[in-house]
Amino acid sequence: MPGFPAWPLAGDSVMLAGMAPFPVFLLLFLLVPLAEIYFLIVVGGWIGALPTVLLVVATAIAGAALARYQGFATLQRLQATLARGEAPALEVLEGVLLLIGALLLLTPGFFTDLAGFICLLPPTRRWLALRGLKRMIVPPSDPGSGPSGPGPASGPRTLEGEFRRDDD
Repeated sequence: MPGFPAWPLAGDSVMLAGMAPFPVFLLLFLLVPLAEIYFLIVVGGWIGALPTVLLVVATAIAGAALARYQGFATLQRLQATLARGEAPALEVLEGVLLLIGALLLLTPGFFTDLAGFICLLPPTRRWLALRGLKRMIVPPSDPGSGPSGPGPASGPRTLEGEFRRDDD
């Protein structure tokens, strides 16, 4: 199609980087529900309609309970990080992933449930959060290349000079 870049391979680390967000969301909003409906019909054919509905409801209930438990644990870690005087970047990202996971689990379907549980499980959530932090953090510049000129980039900096008070 004209205007669309080539689809990235599964091993590519940059996913849809050159693609505009609107076509990506349009594809997601069209393809995900179609895949969910198809898979619900297939599973319903294997185990029956009522067990399929009960399975979807059970995953939503289990996901809500897990999201609540993990949310409180993440909130406690966030408070402890703030009490130590550190920036709670990892905990904030984990909180966002918890919210996304809970919303995905409330959406009926098996693919969204799988994605939601991936966001809720602590090892995968932490891995996703760390990966997100690595993409967002800007590495510090060279110590000698800043606007302060050569010398150490950290620590207190003393400026010598004289001052005079104008209101005297």
